[in-house]
Amino acid sequence: MIKSFKQTFLSLDLQSPRWSSTETMDYELRQYETAKWVSTVIRGETQKEAMRQGFWKLFHYIQGKNEKEMKIDMTVPVTCLIKSGCADFKVSFFVPFEHQDSPPQPTNPDVFVEERKAAAIFVRSFGGFASPEKYAEEAEVLAGILRNRGQPFHEDFFYTAGYDSPFKLFNRHNEVGRYDKPIPLIERF
Repeated sequence: MIKSFKQTFLSLDLQSPRWSSTETMDYELRQYETAKWVSTVIRGETQKEAMRQGFWKLFHYIQGKNEKEMKIDMTVPVTCLIKSGCADFKVSFFVPFEHQDSPPQPTNPDVFVEERKAAAIFVRSFGGFASPEKYAEEAEVLAGILRNRGQPFHEDFFYTAGYDSPFKLFNRHNEVGRYDKPIPLIERF
């Protein structure tokens, strides 16, 4: 599959999940392929603290805290599942393509490999440094646009996606995503 210009631009030489897109002025509808992700659930923390803790647990995994003691390349985006009224957050890294068939199993019992099935996801992009409040605001803007267009979607949760190192100061890229309603979901929490 040939990556689109936007995918190539966003990944900045880091691997990312494969998708195709239909763009509108306000959002994209992306068709993501099935892929494996390494994830952890952080319970009872603020979103900001959950992202920090989750990132480091997953970073240790890619630095060799896995059954093969293998270093794994960083990928993008770092995602976080946000459920309405829930203080648990699932933070995830995409597993690089060379490990998709058989990712090394984590040695930390709080870290797990999951397969996300192919899905249609509505995505809204924005720049700057993203805070939990900004992610929530952008997710609600996306929800409002979809409601106004009569487009069904899963309203009880959304994903955040960050593409940049905290050291990158300009031209930052962030996203929020909401699953298309017809897709049945089973999320581990």
